[in-house]
Amino acid sequence: MILAPSPAAPRLARPLFLSRVPAGFPSPAEDYVEGSLDLNEHLIQHKEATFFVRVRGDSMAGAGIRNGDILVVDRAREAGDGDIVIAVVDGELTVKRLYRRVGHLRLLPENPCYHPIEFKDGQELVVWGVVTSFIHRFE
Repeated sequence: MILAPSPAAPRLARPLFLSRVPAGFPSPAEDYVEGSLDLNEHLIQHKEATFFVRVRGDSMAGAGIRNGDILVVDRAREAGDGDIVIAVVDGELTVKRLYRRVGHLRLLPENPCYHPIEFKDGQELVVWGVVTSFIHRFE
């Protein structure tokens, strides 16, 4: 399922505390609020070219991406070697790490239970976008 951001989405700015939190949380009564943080502004660089997609499966677990996570995908960014991308392979979407070197093009999983996707002469790889962030809930 692809979730497109609504152009009229309301801002939801929350407090951003100045202090870093190694193992705890500063008291809200203390005067440490730096300002507010809107995650849309923080996570989205190219508003018109960004979409969200929910992950199904565990092939990217080694990169911290788990089943059910929401990926933030930027279609305006050019995919480079080492980027995590959303790609179309044989008519299906997949999320993998792009391996692009002279003469070699592969999509690499981040789980040893899965094999890399190799591309031969004549095969086409369509990159839909570069994953810039992901949202993971602890449940």
